[in-house]
Amino acid sequence: MGVTLFSVSTFPLRCSGSSFPRQSIPRRHLVAKATPDDSHESSNFKDGKLDDGFLTRRSVVGYGVSLLSSSTVLGVTGEGMAVVKQGLLAGRVPGLSDPDEQGWRTYRRPDEKSGGHGVGWSPIIPYAFSVPQGWEEVPVSIADLGGTEIDLRFANSKEGRLSVIVAPVLRFADYLGEDARIEQIGPPDRVISAFGPEVIGENVEGKVLSMNVAEHGGRTYYQFELEPPHALITATAAGNRLYLFNVTANGLQWKRHYPELKKISDSFRVV
Repeated sequence: MGVTLFSVSTFPLRCSGSSFPRQSIPRRHLVAKATPDDSHESSNFKDGKLDDGFLTRRSVVGYGVSLLSSSTVLGVTGEGMAVVKQGLLAGRVPGLSDPDEQGWRTYRRPDEKSGGHGVGWSPIIPYAFSVPQGWEEVPVSIADLGGTEIDLRFANSKEGRLSVIVAPVLRFADYLGEDARIEQIGPPDRVISAFGPEVIGENVEGKVLSMNVAEHGGRTYYQFELEPPHALITATAAGNRLYLFNVTANGLQWKRHYPELKKISDSFRVV
């Protein structure tokens, strides 16, 4: 029986009795097509095979296919395994540095992180910010406020949470060139009135305590403090996108950790 690789879809692979978590592995790397000889024709799932010659999941596992511990998968080595690895890592990719002398770590959006590709789009220009020990990346759900435009979330259960929204500039303004600037979109009061609801989910009228303008590396950043809810928002633009960096906390967290939350907010840069 010959074995050839096929590209179809994906299915969940469960490793019973193993410490490995359940993964969704691209089928193109592990589904084989059987080529029966004259004396072993398949029919109706007999011997783990379908009528069309495809091996069932049970028969693939039975033939000893191991994706998580072997460097060879049905003859796929080297570059092929790199594709499997990339598939497993797509989405959340570590980007935190080691702690500095004060215990703070810098997050930089990895160049390898998915998102920002497609017709008429350029890759997302990386951004960076700093967080104290104990802050970690948390999964992003498309059901979250901000939907698919939330690029990242971090949180610390005792101190607060943050999010980064990366939205197309054309959703808010006419074409502004290849490298949009926040000043082109509008002054600080107009920006927070238009985009604040994107961040906190409600009108910001009467909730803006302060507005500041800062410049770093030739790029302008608008900085806002809102209450309630307690939030520190930084807005800027780069390439064809608007960046909204939001640091928020409940009342007790705000009272206890405001200096750290403010430092996180002030550290945001598009790099």
